[in-house]
Amino acid sequence: MGAQSQTDGDAYYRQLKQVVAGRASPQMLVDLDRLESNAHAMLTRAGRMPIRLGTKSIRCTDILRRVFALSPQFQGLLCYSAREAAWLAREGFDDLLVAYPTVDVVDLAAAADAIRDGKRLTLMVDSVEQCERIVAQARAHSVRYRVAMDVDMSTSLPGLWFGVRRSPVRDVPAARQLAQQIAAAPDALQLVGMMGYEAQIAGLQDHVPGGGIRNVLIRLLKRRSLREVQGRRQSVVAALHADGHNLEFVNGGGTGSLEATAADASVTETTAGSGLYAPGLFDHFSHFRHQACAFFSLPVVRRPAPGLVACAGGGYIASGPAGRDRLPRPFLPAGMQMLSHEGAGEVQTPLRLPVGFQPALGDPLFFRHAKGGELAEHFDHVLLFRGTQIVGIVPTYRGQQQNFF
Repeated sequence: MGAQSQTDGDAYYRQLKQVVAGRASPQMLVDLDRLESNAHAMLTRAGRMPIRLGTKSIRCTDILRRVFALSPQFQGLLCYSAREAAWLAREGFDDLLVAYPTVDVVDLAAAADAIRDGKRLTLMVDSVEQCERIVAQARAHSVRYRVAMDVDMSTSLPGLWFGVRRSPVRDVPAARQLAQQIAAAPDALQLVGMMGYEAQIAGLQDHVPGGGIRNVLIRLLKRRSLREVQGRRQSVVAALHADGHNLEFVNGGGTGSLEATAADASVTETTAGSGLYAPGLFDHFSHFRHQACAFFSLPVVRRPAPGLVACAGGGYIASGPAGRDRLPRPFLPAGMQMLSHEGAGEVQTPLRLPVGFQPALGDPLFFRHAKGGELAEHFDHVLLFRGTQIVGIVPTYRGQQQNFF
């Protein structure tokens, strides 16, 4: 960190301390000025394409509403659970696309209730077996489910699967077969959309410090994969239209691929959510950098040795493949380091302090989560602030007694 950025960091640390002054830590807090700046950056990066907000990266209804109020270009929600979507419908949201398939009867019953209430809720499917289960529940509840087809956008190379394991639908014949199955139950299912999510482009960092040749290889793989993604997505969409399926939307992309997804003429909307909070796993992309705006505070409670402190709590580890990149990031004051043999602990997190910094017992230190909305699973409320002033204390999903997995 250079001299100017160090000075800025010191000032922001003092600002954050004022925000939480008099409040017990741990706390989760969100800088609304930075959040709004990130939202506008996402709009710019997406051009004129609508952005559907990914709820799993936010998990706070107040923040969802605030982002929608910024621009009509933010349209609809991409939910991670059918029960979540049904609950959000009761909270007043609409245009709810469930990103992951479900055959759970409780989930499907909740979705049926939302549909009967006139909400536009769409389920995701990628197999005939799922459709058969959903058809049975549609007839049991006397509803017609809107469904979207998930088409895999991974790239298969010799010895390497570049992407994530999602849908088994990978080509035009498979997509046509599934669409025919959906059309065979017109009383129970209506195919209204398609999703083709290029996770390997949207969520994989390619400019990691010290990454060297790995960064270069990832960027090369991304460029190759993007050509394949766009070709496959366009071919499937064209085939479905040719077969008479009228798709209301084609969804693609994420925070890390807004520009590329918006350039695909077959896509009608993109999704983003992590770009709002700008968590640690989105620090090192070669073509954009948003401002970190979601933090958590931990109180200093021990001095195990000179130059070391221990904070209470802090073991907020992100999901995904286990590794150091899933640990929380010590944020401010700059220069704090976790101990490699301890990391972030459930009940305490030891830290090596920067030279010259001596916090008092009880002082807050600030951290960032590796991912977006997962931090909200550890807190009932979020402190929303501008400058040094708290402008709202709002519940997370957890604070509203909602937990979907």
